[in-house]
Amino acid sequence: MDKKNALRAGALVAGTTLMMLLMSSPASALVRDDGDDPGSGLSVIETLGLFVVAPLVLFAVIAGLVMVLDKSKEEHRVTSRNIKTKPAGAEAGSKA
Repeated sequence: MDKKNALRAGALVAGTTLMMLLMSSPASALVRDDGDDPGSGLSVIETLGLFVVAPLVLFAVIAGLVMVLDKSKEEHRVTSRNIKTKPAGAEAGSKA
């Protein structure tokens, strides 16, 4: 039954990919259509700011808010201070 599901999933992915390729062909056209007026492009600095710096800042803001607004109790957090380990000689089944 797993083989049948895998084939079905593969066919679905292949069909979806093919449809996406067929539907997006005008987006990658080499010749512009009449009335197509693209704006000016982004500079390197603008591109880096938009696609690198902005997501990093957004991640930092979300992570900071999570840390600041964390209401969990200290004893429930897993830290290096509250991990309990067994002594080396206390292993189960060890013989003297």
